Amino acid sequence: MAKPIPPSTREINRLRAAAALIPIIESGLASSRFSIERAALMASFCEWATERPAEHPEAVRLATSVGAGVARLKIALSGLA
Repeated sequence: MAKPIPPSTREINRLRAAAALIPIIESGLASSRFSIERAALMASFCEWATERPAEHPEAVRLATSVGAGVARLKIALSGLA
């Protein structure tokens, strides 16, 4: 039997995008492809996406993951500034 597709809402889609963006930002900072300002703007989107997670288990899981990624990014950005 096929795996059921999780629901798609605006909040979940934002969280999915933010979760996918975290490794891109980390990679861009590590390889010096992103300026600190650009990485900070991208990280602020990720942080904004976690502000109002829905009560759906998928949204909670994604918000937790993105929150941990944002915390790592803040540490990385503070070390570069």
